[in-house]
Amino acid sequence: MALLILTFVMACAFALYGVPLARQAALKYGIVDAPDGRLKHQREPVPYFGGLAIYLAFLMSLAFTFEFRHDVLGIVLSGTIVVMLGLIDDFGVLTPWTKLTGQLLAVFVLIKSGIRIEIAALPDWLDLVLTLFWMIGLINAFNLLDIMDGLSAGVGAVSASALLVVALLQGDQTIAFMLAALIGSLLGFLKYNWQPARIYMGDTGAMFIGLLLGAMAMIGKYPSGHPLSLLTPVFILGIPIFDTLFVMYIRYRRGLPIFWGSPDHIAIRLRHWGLSVSQTVMISYAATAFVAGVGLLMMSVSQEAAWVLCLGTAGALLVATFILQQIDVRKPAPPVAAPHAEEGTHAA
Repeated sequence: MALLILTFVMACAFALYGVPLARQAALKYGIVDAPDGRLKHQREPVPYFGGLAIYLAFLMSLAFTFEFRHDVLGIVLSGTIVVMLGLIDDFGVLTPWTKLTGQLLAVFVLIKSGIRIEIAALPDWLDLVLTLFWMIGLINAFNLLDIMDGLSAGVGAVSASALLVVALLQGDQTIAFMLAALIGSLLGFLKYNWQPARIYMGDTGAMFIGLLLGAMAMIGKYPSGHPLSLLTPVFILGIPIFDTLFVMYIRYRRGLPIFWGSPDHIAIRLRHWGLSVSQTVMISYAATAFVAGVGLLMMSVSQEAAWVLCLGTAGALLVATFILQQIDVRKPAPPVAAPHAEEGTHAA
């Protein structure tokens, strides 16, 4: 446990030290997110490279405290691919299809490393298809979620904390150390990303968070006396998944391309409802913790109680969908200090 805490502390310290350096580098070379009057309303350009600092803090803390196994190296290599992909994308030179191709390559590396969904009742090919959809979905879910100061990093930290609880309960040290490193890196970054943000993580950080959480949720163990415990990782990562499905649903109804930037996200709708950025972000953290808590409970209750939790949560999300879609986002939202570009180059 002492080594686990040391990993967390080192990751946080590396991020606290590295993020200001990344900010200086981004400003020096003009790697900034500039306001455009449509989706980007920050008062002045904000530098990127926060994602690179998160990645390096994560990697260095593990290098000092943990022995890399084959599967860990697979996750690190796959994460490196999306980090490089995100760095290039933050320069605005990748098309959505090129970025998707790079994401598929990263997922292929995971599968080749033996990191995949394995459900005994399903054929092997279907496990591979589920792995592909799960990973690509989560990589882009956290990218889509990165629309407001402190939102994606904080939700990632809360989700990682829930996965850490599972890893500790199951005695899985590999996942526990990696999650501790990720949580520390994200908390160190949040010091500079809280409103008003002084740096953004960009696609680099958002895709890296999505890949790590998706991979570690996928290989975690969720033992229980009933099959519904298999849904635990879905609940732990439920809010990013719900936000992505909500945006896809709204854009479909409006006849917009799925990857076309628009103010349809839950967080932006809450802003139009009159909440401040800080209130919106904190509500998002609380919702993530609540839904993740439901997922954790499903591992320890009977199958009947698990069904009640599952259906009750699904019903609550359906009610939330109905309420949120009624909010008029055509009018200007209250002034915001620094919500940044949604989805990076997803916005065409």
